[in-house]
Amino acid sequence: MSRLEGKVAVISGGNSGIGLAIAQRFAKEGADVFIFGRRQDALDTAAKLIGGGVTAIQADASRLDDLDRVAGTVRKARGRVDVVVSNAGFTEQVPLREITEEHYDRTFNLMAKGRCSWCRRCCR
Repeated sequence: MSRLEGKVAVISGGNSGIGLAIAQRFAKEGADVFIFGRRQDALDTAAKLIGGGVTAIQADASRLDDLDRVAGTVRKARGRVDVVVSNAGFTEQVPLREITEEHYDRTFNLMAKGRCSWCRRCCR
């Protein structure tokens, strides 16, 4: 039996890059994997690559309502979460003098809200 057999994992940004590789490995190790990301086409492709044991949910990690919906979906399907991988992110290099409030909000919403508020959503 593998270390992840029967575990429930939620991976933001699990539709590409490192998040996809993590999702593939977790599924291979026997976890029930829930991935979410903004683009449905990328989620569909990722789900095919991962194979069985994956549920793909279209959601934006920077939106608290979307995080609530993902947490509710996981809770309803499996009743618990064992592993959370907060992988969604982006980089945008902007000279300090050119940073706008919009840039700050976009960055904070994903990098802080999307990570720091997850546990409160899946564990209530």
